[in-house]
Amino acid sequence: MTTDTATHFDRQYQTDLKHLKLKGLRPKTIDAYARAIRRVGAYFDHQIDALTEAQLTDYFTDLIGSHSWTTVKLDLYGFKSMFCASPGWRPA
Repeated sequence: MTTDTATHFDRQYQTDLKHLKLKGLRPKTIDAYARAIRRVGAYFDHQIDALTEAQLTDYFTDLIGSHSWTTVKLDLYGFKSMFCASPGWRPA
């Protein structure tokens, strides 16, 4: 991961956290969604701006193999909220 990639990811992550707070979500929900964003960022080396549907399908399939279904759902909702809240982040 380059410094530019990390900086971009961190900036987008902080923006997403602000949007989640402005939505009025409970702190535990914000924590769960934030964890989801960090987990998907780590999985893709923080380069998540141009993920394809196939990459996301593989990611969530791998996640099902190692985490509970509840975790997978929270990660999916967290990831979805990031793309709905932050117009600059869209999968390819």
